[in-house]
Amino acid sequence: MTPMKWFYSFLKKYRGHMILGLLLTTVISALSIINPYISGQIVDQVIKGENYDKLLPLVGCLMVVTVVIGVTRFFYQVVFETASQRLLYDMRDKVYRKLLEEDFSFYNKKRTGDLMSRQTGDMEAIRHFVAYVVYVSYQSILMFLFALIMIFTVNTKLALCMILVLPFTALATYRQSKEVHPAFKRNRDCFSSLNAFVQENISGNRVVKAFAKEEFEIDKFTRENDKFRAAQIDASKIWMKYVPVFEVLSYVLTILLIFYGGHMVIQNEITMGQLVTVNGYLWMLNNPLRMAGWLVNDVGNFVTSVEKIYATYSEEPQVKTPATGIIKKHLKGEIVFQNVSYRADDEDIVMDINFKVKPGQTVGIIGSTGSGKSTIMNLLCRFYDTTSGQVLVDGTDVKDMDLYHLRDNIGMAMQDVFLFSDTIEGNIAYGRPDCSFEEVKKAAVMADANHFISALPDGYDTIVGERGVGLSGGQKQRISLARALLKKPSILILDDTTSAVDMETESYIQSQLKKIEKNCTIFVIAYRISSIKDADLILVMNNGRIIEQGTHESLVAAGGYYATAFRNQYGEVPNEVLVGMEEK
Repeated sequence: MTPMKWFYSFLKKYRGHMILGLLLTTVISALSIINPYISGQIVDQVIKGENYDKLLPLVGCLMVVTVVIGVTRFFYQVVFETASQRLLYDMRDKVYRKLLEEDFSFYNKKRTGDLMSRQTGDMEAIRHFVAYVVYVSYQSILMFLFALIMIFTVNTKLALCMILVLPFTALATYRQSKEVHPAFKRNRDCFSSLNAFVQENISGNRVVKAFAKEEFEIDKFTRENDKFRAAQIDASKIWMKYVPVFEVLSYVLTILLIFYGGHMVIQNEITMGQLVTVNGYLWMLNNPLRMAGWLVNDVGNFVTSVEKIYATYSEEPQVKTPATGIIKKHLKGEIVFQNVSYRADDEDIVMDINFKVKPGQTVGIIGSTGSGKSTIMNLLCRFYDTTSGQVLVDGTDVKDMDLYHLRDNIGMAMQDVFLFSDTIEGNIAYGRPDCSFEEVKKAAVMADANHFISALPDGYDTIVGERGVGLSGGQKQRISLARALLKKPSILILDDTTSAVDMETESYIQSQLKKIEKNCTIFVIAYRISSIKDADLILVMNNGRIIEQGTHESLVAAGGYYATAFRNQYGEVPNEVLVGMEEK
């Protein structure tokens, strides 16, 4: 499907509005030829012919036509505006839904500011085209043709003289349309880049201030702003070059009428009233000529915007829910990784991952930064698809499962905590917005968050998020944990969730997690051994591979990577631990 066909798929829903609007536009264009004709009759019959009794009927006719044109113009503008707003609503909704379907790979490559530009500036260019450019272009063509036909009825030679400007108009329009498209593409690209830059700096304002890099960021903004200004100026230069051409051509028509038309009146080839009539039609010729340059600009902007929106919309996610995906409303939580490998951008991320987890078990995952810990969980949630091997949940490959029901059974407290600009209650209840307040509070108690939430001035009604109250890293982590716990998932993933809390809080959270172990398979990704030492299975990762796996005691006794990490965090391994291992 081409971008224009995709756009028409939205427009055809409102073709009734468009047809009605174009019919009303046709009526106005047809009525516009009446007043110049009546003006000529007033000159010939009333002023020159001294038939004063015809003045009132002719003036009355002028007033009626003017009122009808005004009322009709109001209605067709309402029709076009209604169609444009409804089309914009449908298109924006469709694009937004598609954005939610995209996978992690898509968002890893796209900047938020670029995607925002698609939903704002580019959408507005499309709305402007439907609401204004369509009817103005159609009306300009009709008025030019009707005026030309009427001039032919007055005098053929005068009409042929007026046609002389058409080839020059057509040539100028063609050349401008060729130049305007690449210029507007550069313009929209620079606008998106500037928008993305501003969005990133606003989101990262704390980092900017922490490093005192305001001047550095201002310099970067100036460069982006200069690029956008240059693109705007380049685009402006095009209409600056061609719009005067159309203006000159319109003035040429006026000069032709004054000199040649005046000569014909002197030679009695036409009457003064006919000259007045042709002069009345002259604006119907001049106005389309003057509008041509601007309309070509608007059309170029519209085409560029449709292409950019469609380019984003048409990108298909690599991870899709199967057409006949297996639906399991409640999972037991048995997890099996069989020879799983994942490769991205020609780089091996994880290789030959093998392990099995029984329902209700707790799995700890430890390893150096970039070893692939979070990637394993992303493969389990099917945020990415394995390059080879299988991830089985309750004996079913996740690629064969319905994505919604798979992820609906998984609760996740992510490493990078994101809170929406909502109340604390709304953030905790995000996974189950219809739950009771008592359930929200219970989840907060389990996450050891209730005491600091209650201490806030507005308690659970406190607004948090980007624009809300400032919370510490540990507080955000606990709200994120409460959000995951409230979901009552079959599989719970805690990705470095307690890194910003003290040891006492961590111990309390671990005691609460033990209460749900029987009904939930838990994965804990951590750097601190205290967070995972009681797990049923511990996976030790390095360079994308599982280099050790077992219980805390067996791994300490093995004397490998895990034992070294344990000594680094706790000192030498106590002898009683080793004796206990030997007895077992």
